Amino acid sequence: MRLLIFIITILSALPALAGNLPDILVFLTDDLSVRDVGAYGATDVHTPAMDRLAREGMSFDRAFIVSPACAPSRAALLTGLTPAHNGAKANHTYKRDGVASLPPLLSALGYQTAAFGKVAHGKDAGRHGFDHTDRSLEAGRIAAWLAGRDPGRPVAVFVGTHAPHVPWPEADGYTADAVEIPPFHIDTPETRQFRARYYTDVSQADKDLADTRRVVEQALGTDLLIAFSSDHGAQWPFGKWNLYEEGIRVPLMMAWPGHITPGSRSSAMVSWLDLLPTLIDLAGGKVPEGLDGKSFASTLENPSTPQRSRIFTTHDNDGRANVYPIRSVRTERWKYIRNLHPAWIHSTHSDRFRKLDAGAYFWSWEEEATRDSEAALILNRYRQRPGEELYDLEADPDELNNLAADSRHAGTLVQLRQELDQWMESQGDDGHVDVDPWLPGQPGLLEPKDPRPE
Repeated sequence: MRLLIFIITILSALPALAGNLPDILVFLTDDLSVRDVGAYGATDVHTPAMDRLAREGMSFDRAFIVSPACAPSRAALLTGLTPAHNGAKANHTYKRDGVASLPPLLSALGYQTAAFGKVAHGKDAGRHGFDHTDRSLEAGRIAAWLAGRDPGRPVAVFVGTHAPHVPWPEADGYTADAVEIPPFHIDTPETRQFRARYYTDVSQADKDLADTRRVVEQALGTDLLIAFSSDHGAQWPFGKWNLYEEGIRVPLMMAWPGHITPGSRSSAMVSWLDLLPTLIDLAGGKVPEGLDGKSFASTLENPSTPQRSRIFTTHDNDGRANVYPIRSVRTERWKYIRNLHPAWIHSTHSDRFRKLDAGAYFWSWEEEATRDSEAALILNRYRQRPGEELYDLEADPDELNNLAADSRHAGTLVQLRQELDQWMESQGDDGHVDVDPWLPGQPGLLEPKDPRPE
């Protein structure tokens, strides 16, 4: 009887408590590198909606995902647990049954929750406990759900666009000669053409953010807690499916009028694992015990408040594709990467399939490598990795100079090697991947064919 009275008391208090809770909008892009957002320094791509959010709130300069593929990254966000702890380790895998998720935690605080577009991955979308799920990103559907909500309770709406995930559309508003090529890519006419196509899709993602925000604010007003980020870097070499900064460092902006200082920036290292406890914290709830994530709400009040001293990341495989197990640890200055099978050829969708709307530029990389020694070095670095890599991110932010064999940094190498060993042990991670890598000429697998006329 006492328990029943307690439950009735809590439930009857929810509408009153809800009036003090912020409405929440979480907007996610798919495969967007941090270098390709205006608020993070890009000058050759247009992201006005993202840049507006940066002006209105806080931008995190060192925000990271935990695994650079859609399924494990999104599962980590929604559970606050690492891939080893929630069960979604490889791409196209899902959290284990019984693992708690963010939406029910918000519901317990009085929230109505919904997910539109790509928030979780694949069939996992309905397993995280949202009150409403809709794989569509149509503004009208978001507006209709908001119109039917209980106005006495707060809303937490999660929206995910597929852009700029491949396939990339034909270039619109961008020209090949005006794009910038990262120093770890091979600058060919084809690379530039595909860069312009990718930027066109980045602009689509930005438009989706603007459209979503407009619909939500029309229904809920402008006193919103807004969080924006991307699940990992873009599908370019050394980006997605890799543990270089291009793959694991992502844009993260949060705005909340009257609570987060407009135009502020923080260099605190935070992880996607931390978003669940942070949102629960900001909503006035008690952060569950046993999470791998931790709240960075204090940093939103004071940008100089430190958070993590280490960022650990992991990648295994994407079914039969992208099979290349990697682990890494990053400090504020150093990055240590361990390639668990350095004898294997590194290969991803980009070079394996070379689709006309995604990776067909890769033939130009191979051709350029036969003529230019710098191009040959980049191509070889992409395909063949050493067992260990060490980068000084202060001196070498693009991770071009591997210092693992430099005796001057032997102490740093040993320290980070030991830290990664300890982390893997804590995860129950023996590095084993139960999938064979793809090799050129391997029977039973589709090999790409050059679509260009001979």
